[in-house]
Amino acid sequence: MKIALTMLSTKDLATLAQRIISNSQSGKYTVITNHPLVASLQTSYTEYDKVYTKQAFSGKGKDVAAADRERDLAYSNFKAFLNGYRKLPSAPNVQLSEDLYGIFKTFGLDIDRLSYSSQTAQMKKLIETLELPENQQKITALSINTAFAEMKTKQADFEDIFAQQAEANADLRQMTSASAIRKDLEKVLKSYINLITAMKDVQGWELLYSDINELVKAAKNSSVAKGSQDNGSPTATKVE
Repeated sequence: MKIALTMLSTKDLATLAQRIISNSQSGKYTVITNHPLVASLQTSYTEYDKVYTKQAFSGKGKDVAAADRERDLAYSNFKAFLNGYRKLPSAPNVQLSEDLYGIFKTFGLDIDRLSYSSQTAQMKKLIETLELPENQQKITALSINTAFAEMKTKQADFEDIFAQQAEANADLRQMTSASAIRKDLEKVLKSYINLITAMKDVQGWELLYSDINELVKAAKNSSVAKGSQDNGSPTATKVE
């Protein structure tokens, strides 16, 4: 019974291990009942199953980008209103808009072009300054409380989703790598297949060998078929 486990795809290796475990634990073969190698194979497969399809990153990048666009829009709209209003000398409270626009100048008129972290830092300072009592009075006089509240909300939303992404990425980095887990599974699976092969002529092991051999053949055929599609030639099935 020969198969190059390293040549199997990630999914095919998982499928072979799962089928061998299921077959070995079916109760049909007394010779393998409660065998420690089956338990070891089950443990390795369980760990492999947890991580072999995991993403390299959290997948929240699009959500973060969308949240950033939303806060950029809220920031730009607020800034644009003040910039336009201060250019109308005859408008009531025009000086208030000039004062508030001056605060935007202080922290930068292109905050929305900064990196996520730099923009967040500047936005927090901008919002903190605009929340001062004297500036809140100016915002109220200009009837732009809603616009300010929206900018604050969009900033808070961004910080929340960004924090979620950072936490998720940290969790993924802490997980044992799929490649290391795969090597462990291959090692145990190879030992199990070798055991059954070595015992194939011993009474009581013949049926187990025959059934497991069919599962191995199926895995090899799947590997060969995929290799032919990908490379135009069969995939090798040497002993590992």
